[in-house]
Amino acid sequence: MSIAVIKEILLYMKLIYTILIRSGLVLPAVFICSGLFAQPPAGYYSSAAGLSGEQLKTALYNIINDHDVISYDGLWTAFQTTDVRTDGKVWDMYSNCNFTFVSNQCGTFSVECDCYNREHSFPQSWFGGGSPMYTDLFQLYPTDGRVNSIRDNFPFGTTASPSITTGNGSKLGPCSYSGYSGTVFEPIDEYKGDFARTYFYMATRYENLISTWYANSTAADAVLQNNSFPAYETWFLNLLGDWHTNDPVSQKEIDRNNAVYAIQQNRNPFIDNPGYVYEIWGVGAPSLLPEPSSYPTEFSAHSILLQWSDATGSTLPDGYLIRMSTEGFEAIAPPVDGQSYTGSSDFTVPYGMGEFRVKNLSAGTQYYFKLYGFTGSGESINYKTDGAVPQVMQATGM
Repeated sequence: MSIAVIKEILLYMKLIYTILIRSGLVLPAVFICSGLFAQPPAGYYSSAAGLSGEQLKTALYNIINDHDVISYDGLWTAFQTTDVRTDGKVWDMYSNCNFTFVSNQCGTFSVECDCYNREHSFPQSWFGGGSPMYTDLFQLYPTDGRVNSIRDNFPFGTTASPSITTGNGSKLGPCSYSGYSGTVFEPIDEYKGDFARTYFYMATRYENLISTWYANSTAADAVLQNNSFPAYETWFLNLLGDWHTNDPVSQKEIDRNNAVYAIQQNRNPFIDNPGYVYEIWGVGAPSLLPEPSSYPTEFSAHSILLQWSDATGSTLPDGYLIRMSTEGFEAIAPPVDGQSYTGSSDFTVPYGMGEFRVKNLSAGTQYYFKLYGFTGSGESINYKTDGAVPQVMQATGM
């Protein structure tokens, strides 16, 4: 038995085991090979640290290239783990159809929801149908056969005057995005980021090949440049950046990234680290909220924070009276028992707080404070005034 056949068998065993896990029929265990169901291994992207632009893209290429390749027929089985909804149906980004795995595979079709097939979101005519692009799960999705046919090999884009609108709101029509006027296919907003990150993956995973693909078709030429960086035409790169920003990574993508990793042993870096998009291409920056309309006024250090450790002993105070003056410590008179003080220079603080901020003070002014403990309240309040009364002075800022 050849190594290639053995490798294919192992991949199928991994897929079957994944299906059993998701159905709850078996519990996860170490199976066949390490990495099954794994998140990125520790240090997976370490060789890309500190890089940007084309160097970062090449570093990511060296990390994710040479993935395990499955057969075209193997895609049907793979979709059962990579693109399954919570209700067990096919997760189709082109339609709202409720496809059942296997039994609803295309086949022939005439209208939406007849069957699902294997969609090359990056059209195979653009790359000439070669391997491993042809079965790379990061760009292949199960989609409605009829809508897949409508999409054809047209680029993704936005259209304001569609000639066709599908059941879930996807559209075909002349491009309304600045920089291109040809026919485009526009998926619904919920999945635009998914497809954008698919295309960033393709430009990275196949940076050693993509520079020649522009010549394969008119549609490819509208999107691709004859280079590996930036790889895409400016209008399309800006479009992908907008979609990446406006439709951030979802849990669906995270789960799919992990499921594909279990099969292919490589990952989509732009799902794991969305910031790579901006660091490489300078598009897809996080959207910012509007900045404040104005600055605050009367900005100054016109407050003083007083702090202390609570008194101890057989009789604890119920609180403290802070007395303040700008004339010096000698200007602060001791409080009189049985009298409460509520003036602008007197502050009562409960026992246990340990600090108090005096606010609304004058700028550039020296303040003097004394701290008196007391028990009781009202006419029965009794202040401690003998001995060394705690005192502190502090100036406010300008």
